[in-house]
Amino acid sequence: MPDDMPPAPGELSAEPGEPLLPIPQEDDEARPAPPNGRPTALDPDQMGFTPRRAVPWLSPVLLSGTAVRVVLADLFGAYLDKRELQDALSPRILREAPGYAGAVTDDEWPDTGELWVDYAADTGDGFNATYSVAYLLAQPSLTVDGHELPRGEVLVLGGDQVYPTASGGQYEDRFKGPFRAAMPEPPAEGPRPRLYAVPGNHDWYDGLTAFLRLFVRGDEGSIGGWQTRQSRSYFAVELPNRWWLLGLDVQAGAYIDDPQLRYFRSVAARLGPGDKVIICPPSPSWVEATDDRKAYDSLDYFIRTIIDPTGASVPLMISGDLHHYARYSRPGRELITSGGGGAYLYPTHELPDQIAVPPVRSLVRNASPSLQYKLQSAFPTKRQSRGLAFGVFWRVPWRNPMFLGLLGLLQTLTMLAFVNAADRVVSGVEQRLVTVPAVLMVIVDLLGTCMLAMPRTAGQRRPRHWILGFLHGLAFIGVATLGTWAWLNLPFLTLVWPLPLLIAIVLYLPLSAVAAGELFALYLLIAAKFDVNLNELFAGQGITGYKGFLRLHFKPDGTLTIYPLGVRRTGRHWHAAPEAAPGSPWFVPGRPMDVHLIDAPIELR
Repeated sequence: MPDDMPPAPGELSAEPGEPLLPIPQEDDEARPAPPNGRPTALDPDQMGFTPRRAVPWLSPVLLSGTAVRVVLADLFGAYLDKRELQDALSPRILREAPGYAGAVTDDEWPDTGELWVDYAADTGDGFNATYSVAYLLAQPSLTVDGHELPRGEVLVLGGDQVYPTASGGQYEDRFKGPFRAAMPEPPAEGPRPRLYAVPGNHDWYDGLTAFLRLFVRGDEGSIGGWQTRQSRSYFAVELPNRWWLLGLDVQAGAYIDDPQLRYFRSVAARLGPGDKVIICPPSPSWVEATDDRKAYDSLDYFIRTIIDPTGASVPLMISGDLHHYARYSRPGRELITSGGGGAYLYPTHELPDQIAVPPVRSLVRNASPSLQYKLQSAFPTKRQSRGLAFGVFWRVPWRNPMFLGLLGLLQTLTMLAFVNAADRVVSGVEQRLVTVPAVLMVIVDLLGTCMLAMPRTAGQRRPRHWILGFLHGLAFIGVATLGTWAWLNLPFLTLVWPLPLLIAIVLYLPLSAVAAGELFALYLLIAAKFDVNLNELFAGQGITGYKGFLRLHFKPDGTLTIYPLGVRRTGRHWHAAPEAAPGSPWFVPGRPMDVHLIDAPIELR
């Protein structure tokens, strides 16, 4: 089923932002959960959480609420930053071994062995996409393009485990609940999978409070069958065969705090020539640095001052934050973005074919030498991404009815203001109550479109932002002017009050909402060509397909093979499995998901 079509019977449906509920079927009956505790339907009372639809990012209510939280996070972030306080927590340097079943002592630590590790990022959005990824991660093994890939003994989450903002309730409904449903209990055979998480900017909006409660509990915490192990919002894990995995907490351009620096310096004391380090930052600053020269500063400082002096190498950096798969490469290092864990698809067609890391014009005085990296692969491909961009004309109106209502209201008020300015409005106190000065509406329209062209993610405001925003505003006013001409040439003004106002609300508002919505879609398509509102172009569409994760295979000979896995279409129709084994997923897809390699296996030595 295409992403823009309504759900079929038996699939999940709800108004934007509302809880997901199954559409009733004739054979559905309200049944209590069986004694084994496994649900018989997508029933919040049986599951213990409420599955949610994907976040409607253009909803006026959501936008205003999120904007307030973002402003508060910016104003009081320095006071809410809990990283300094984590100095009181145990600075555990962790170890992961094949067949791990408890604490590993120095005597028991194997210097060789085979280990599988999964990496996923940007989970915790709508149930269908998030549960699809969690379901695949929980499978004992996946057979993909002839490769037999067992489940990772370790799962690393790369940031943004919940949307739109962090709270206990949002984590429960959008992340913990779906992952617990995918693996309710530890596997009956073999070691229990372990889980580590890096906080992203959405995890940060409450000062990491909910994140620390959920993930930073040492070996006492769990999310379904996965066991949490980290004791801080950042972590270091020693792997067999001289591999290391480091998760950094440097979100939103934050500096690396002193306790975190001391922690990783103690890790560096164990490194030496021949050791190989995988770094997991919360965002792909190597790409972001093309627009913001400061984006890569913290990561460059970390590598240059902490890792490089030890003689260890950094052959791989993995991040989420951008909701797609992209790999930049040069001899000796791979830079991978893997943010397909559940959130809306982010485009790939505007990714540069080459990037310089660090940026050539870095503001850091002692920056590392700038090196060129080439884009090797992307999912979706650039061609697919361009094709998906044109879906903005039907997906944005379909998925954002409240936003269209806001556009229609502004159009109606602007039209009435113009009619009033033309001195063609019937006199009377009641009529004047709905008139608005035309100049005021012009200012509101232009300010709104200019602010839209310069969102928080826009980075430095450039002339193109102002020009595109102003032109969009003029086009919006042009639609209202055309509506004013049509209104003045129709016999509505001769009707008895309040019929003209009622007709404006019932007839003009819906039509103008559709026209303004299509104009907005056209603006997004054009603006994206100038790297303006590229995020909004796809956030408004809410495409739930093209998800994926990485499966890493650490071989006994020290080789690391990375299998980038993806699905073009996530599950939408789920069947309960109440009689399945305790550790099996609560729900199975009505149609098997087609998992495939989205890039050739990547081998690092």
